[in-house]
Amino acid sequence: MELYNGRPENTEGRLEKEIRTYDFLDSLGITYERVDHEPAMTIEACEEIDRTLGISICKNLFLCNRQETNFYLLMLPGDKKFRTKDLSAQIGSARLSFGKPEYMERFLDITPGSLSVLGLMNDKDQNVQLLIDEDVLKEPFMACHPCINTTSLKMKTEDLTKKIIPEMKHTPVIVRL
Repeated sequence: MELYNGRPENTEGRLEKEIRTYDFLDSLGITYERVDHEPAMTIEACEEIDRTLGISICKNLFLCNRQETNFYLLMLPGDKKFRTKDLSAQIGSARLSFGKPEYMERFLDITPGSLSVLGLMNDKDQNVQLLIDEDVLKEPFMACHPCINTTSLKMKTEDLTKKIIPEMKHTPVIVRL
């Protein structure tokens, strides 16, 4: 695996939603490093990617309440355990479960295995609430997919919190898991 600075020079064969992600980051003046790889469907599959980037990729979970009326994107460190009971109590929602892929695609234009905070740029109606575990914010850098799981990006956490999230017009809720 090779580490590159910024967007790919040749975008042939790349999905439009990935190119749209680079356009979005570049429009904000975000500096990022990129590694292309085979599809990474699990955190375990991300270990070599983590080594190349020099950090751990964030775990992203797409959640919803039982009624499927409230949807959440939870960012937490890849090695951290998720307990629905702990999160439910903090956000005042009973019985959280994993959201259906069709909601993820409708709201974020992302398919399972590619979930990323960057998908919120596609959520113009703010159907999805961003939840960030406080430990994610303690790291100087974070890594995520550009809306496709064959590439991973590394960027400053400060850029995420001060430029990217505000531009997406999503106010995050900080949680402690």
